[in-house]
Amino acid sequence: MIRKANKNDIGRIIELLHQVNMVHHEIRPDLFKPYTTKYNEQELEALLDNDSKPIFVYDDGEVLGHAFCQITDVKSHKLLQDAKTLYIDDICVDEKARGKHVGKALYEFVRDYAKSIGCYNMTLNVWEGNDPALSFYKNMGMKVQKTGMEEII
Repeated sequence: MIRKANKNDIGRIIELLHQVNMVHHEIRPDLFKPYTTKYNEQELEALLDNDSKPIFVYDDGEVLGHAFCQITDVKSHKLLQDAKTLYIDDICVDEKARGKHVGKALYEFVRDYAKSIGCYNMTLNVWEGNDPALSFYKNMGMKVQKTGMEEII
C-alpha cells in the first residue's frame, strides 16, 4: 500500500536515505560524502507537515520505498508558461526489495497524484552513471527535458 508518510516512518526513511546517498557517493565520491543523509529526523518531521513537499511510502508491513516530491506552480512568469509541476526529489526502493515492482508502484502513484492535483508534468534528475535509475525512468515513459553539464577545474 502506498500512503503519505507519517512520523512513525522517519527511522525507516532515514535508513532508505542512507541507501540513496551511498548510490550517489559510489557514483560521485568527489561530491557526495559517505554514510550520511540529506535530512535528519527534525527536518523530516517538518517536511511531513509541508503540503507542497509530500512524502509517500510503500508500506507492506514495512516501509520498502519512498518518494519525496516537491510541487511548484509557475504563474504570471515573464518568460515561462503557467504550469504546475511535481518534481520527484528522491525515490528509493530498499535494495532488498528491488525487482518486486515497488519502484513502479511508487512512480505510478506519484504520477496519479500529480494528475489529481492538476500538474502539467513531472520532473526529476538522474546522476550520470546511475544507469539503473535512468533505464527505470525511461521505461516509465519519461524523456530527457534538459541536460546539466560540468567541467571539473
